[in-house]
Amino acid sequence: MSRSSLVKKERQRILLERIKTDPFLTDEEIAEMFNVSVPTIRLDRLELGIPELRERIKSVAENNYNKVKSLNSKEIVGELLDITLGKNAISVLEATQDMTFEKTRIVRGHFIYSLAESLAIAVIDADVALVGVANIKYKTPVYAGSKLISRAEVKDIRGNNHIVWVKIYEKQVEVFRGKFILVALEKGL
Repeated sequence: MSRSSLVKKERQRILLERIKTDPFLTDEEIAEMFNVSVPTIRLDRLELGIPELRERIKSVAENNYNKVKSLNSKEIVGELLDITLGKNAISVLEATQDMTFEKTRIVRGHFIYSLAESLAIAVIDADVALVGVANIKYKTPVYAGSKLISRAEVKDIRGNNHIVWVKIYEKQVEVFRGKFILVALEKGL
């Protein structure tokens, strides 16, 4: 076996491990890790039967939407990656050009807020949940092309009030944080 085929086999072995631990890595991020071209990584993925990022996200998300009680899957902004009702949840949103202000190319705040709000509502183990109070902070501008990772955590439950913290990251940098006080209502109201 030639040296280049050994290097390729080793790269593909590591690629499989990395995708198993983080299925949301982009081809660009993987190529950077291995110091190879994006087309090389695409060929490796094809040979290994690893679907492209969108398909991996879609597959993970479909399994999680069925767990949510308070919203329909169409109402959740972004793709729901993981959820444990009453505890925590993770979603992802790729910011597109149509989400931005034309002049600055900065993503409009309501898209970021909607990502956080819908995840906060989804994580609540209740049939109906509404935002009672939201204390939010936009920390840095977000631009088209950004991959936003939203993490929600239920911090406390007092009666029908649920305190949920949501933090949104872009490349491990916090761009938004919010503290939501959600009110769980009975279904008939």
